Amino acid sequence: MQLEPVETAHGHDLPTVRQLSVFIENRVGQLLRLTRMFDQTDIRILAVSVVYSVDCAIVRIIVNDPNVAQKVLADHDFKVSETELIVVSLPHGKRALLHTWAALLTGEVNVHYTYPLMVQPHGLPAIAVAPDNIEQAIQVLRDRKFDVLSQQDLLDTKDE
Repeated sequence: MQLEPVETAHGHDLPTVRQLSVFIENRVGQLLRLTRMFDQTDIRILAVSVVYSVDCAIVRIIVNDPNVAQKVLADHDFKVSETELIVVSLPHGKRALLHTWAALLTGEVNVHYTYPLMVQPHGLPAIAVAPDNIEQAIQVLRDRKFDVLSQQDLLDTKDE
């Protein structure tokens, strides 16, 4: 019996962002070593989150050009995995996060983890969100007039 090719979501047209998860040894100076690799390139780290464990750490990064960053990391023998997530511009006001979480809750979207960007695309603060259902999260946020950013939006992010 011949199997039909399975269509996947990869290559879809959703405004997602590629997160690189870099596995580093839990040793002094590894985070500096990782960051310093990009010093001689045009790669900008736009967001970073470190998940620590006893043996190793996982450094989640969002960069302006993940293709080049992945090559640089591979050239330096770092183990990397890639995940799609969404980046959301936060609305103005002191209840920006409250409104964001409430919007996702109405769509029954669970958030696995989140962290802020160090830059402000389009002049607004933004957060990276890893939802359990990317398509549903994007639809819910767009329906409520949130700006969901794409990788291209981050590629165009300049120093402020």
